[in-house]
Amino acid sequence: MKNDDKASISLRKILCISLIFIFIMMATVTAGNVTFKNVKIVLASGYEMNVVTSKTTISEILDENHIILLDDEKVVPDLESELPDNKTIKISKLSEEEIEVAETIETSDNITAEEILASYDTIVEKIVVEKVKIPYETITKNVATGSGTKQDKIVQYGVDGLKEVTYKVKYQNDKEIEKTEISSKIIKEPIDKIVEVRNKQQVTSRGSTRITYAGKWSYSEAELDLLCAITAQECSSSYNGALAVITCACNRAESSKWAYNGKDPLSQYMAKGQFCYSIDTHWKKRLNGNYSSAVKQAVIDALNGKRNHNYLSFRAAGCASGVNIGGNVYFNAM
Repeated sequence: MKNDDKASISLRKILCISLIFIFIMMATVTAGNVTFKNVKIVLASGYEMNVVTSKTTISEILDENHIILLDDEKVVPDLESELPDNKTIKISKLSEEEIEVAETIETSDNITAEEILASYDTIVEKIVVEKVKIPYETITKNVATGSGTKQDKIVQYGVDGLKEVTYKVKYQNDKEIEKTEISSKIIKEPIDKIVEVRNKQQVTSRGSTRITYAGKWSYSEAELDLLCAITAQECSSSYNGALAVITCACNRAESSKWAYNGKDPLSQYMAKGQFCYSIDTHWKKRLNGNYSSAVKQAVIDALNGKRNHNYLSFRAAGCASGVNIGGNVYFNAM
């Protein structure tokens, strides 16, 4: 072999050895700059695993160890955080509250700006006027003395009042979403129900206690029985029929045209030649409660202000033209 060839081979060997030496030195320097850490990972099942890693963020460490978070799991610290000083990563299940919040956020994220604007477009505002009942109050008065047996006695029946309320109402897709009261006006004041607690007494005669109705008409038990008997004789076919009869008497009592016959329904009933009281005696067989509960309720309701027509006269069906209620025809409006 020529000397030149030998020299060329030796030079190549020296270059190769130098390159290997340089690579080893670079690897040593690089390795010297990398820090490896012992990290404990606690899974949601409670299993603990220890890993050695040079990664620094939670997400990198989990990815390196092929650990994937499920939808119902969370990690502490969170994925974007750096490894904490205690070098522990803990995975656990989400609570029900956290799942609900996550679902709400996810749902909200799915709503587009167009959908939000569209929902606002469907909001309609209206002014609504309603009539609202004003419940009456019950007032109890204790007028009893001593320690004997007590009993409750109604001395005035209660009547609900009525008010007119104006609301501003907002609707979205025809559904009420907001209702605000703007103003109110009382149409009829309520009348309190008054109950007295009294000493229980032996009743020797009927009609000694009087009850006030609607704050203006007072009748004894016997007078109320007479009102019901006359009403039943005029019409006992139904509640509405009985209410129509007593309404007619109430309308007359409140009308200046019929004031000469009295200012209460019973006086109107007893006026000469007007109702069955002065025409025949058939009503007498209905005294002492010989009438239906519907008739009595109709009378009490009318005395407390309820009406089902505004007429002042009636005849049996077929004897006059008008509005038929319960077999009687009503005419001559107020």
